[in-house]
Amino acid sequence: MERAAKISLETLAPEEVAKTIDHALLRPDMTIDEVIEGCHLCAKYKVASVCVKSCDVLIAAKQLQGTGVDVGTVIGFPHGNTSAKVKVFEALQAIDDGAVELDMVLNIAHLKSGLHDSVREEMRLVVDAAKERLPTCCIKVIFECSLLTDEEKVMACKLSEEAGADYVKTSTGFSTGGATIADLKLMRASTDPRKTKVKASGGIRSLDYLIECLQAGADRIGVSATAAIIDDMRARKAALD
Repeated sequence: MERAAKISLETLAPEEVAKTIDHALLRPDMTIDEVIEGCHLCAKYKVASVCVKSCDVLIAAKQLQGTGVDVGTVIGFPHGNTSAKVKVFEALQAIDDGAVELDMVLNIAHLKSGLHDSVREEMRLVVDAAKERLPTCCIKVIFECSLLTDEEKVMACKLSEEAGADYVKTSTGFSTGGATIADLKLMRASTDPRKTKVKASGGIRSLDYLIECLQAGADRIGVSATAAIIDDMRARKAALD
């Protein structure tokens, strides 16, 4: 309740909200021109980061150089079922191409099979390799909450934290569900806020829901409707004055 009271349309500035946003450019049919246009939008709205497919990291890094917008990409996307060695290779290649944030899908099937040590070790290998290559690299672990039980979500939080991940993240946006308030509250309650942050992603298309996600414990928000959300906020803030 205390967090919700501090986070509202009235207390937030559009610039603050923009800095919670990872702007997603992950649609499989997205053209290079669309990626470039999306990067320009990120620079215009001064979001925290852009999240692109690994094949587009070089392009995004070039477009966003000097803008203050970080470049992120996805690892083992969207199902998390590539091997640990492949995820490590993908992570290191992305860093070499200019990514400073990595959103890695955990091995969902292995988690559901109870192979907790294997899941933790895979995450740890990626985290350690990425941070050795780039100590400031930000690692987010994607759970795909719509496929997990609450007990599995809690376990995923525990394993991610033990592996040294910087964030736990709800969803890829490409499965059967997205970010829910219940999941965000559970993930926030199941991690140490001094060590691990929470990212909401999937189905967040309005300013009101974005604020609800922040109130529920999210620190970062993955969206593709950045312009609509920030423009709406600016209009509504102006109407309050």
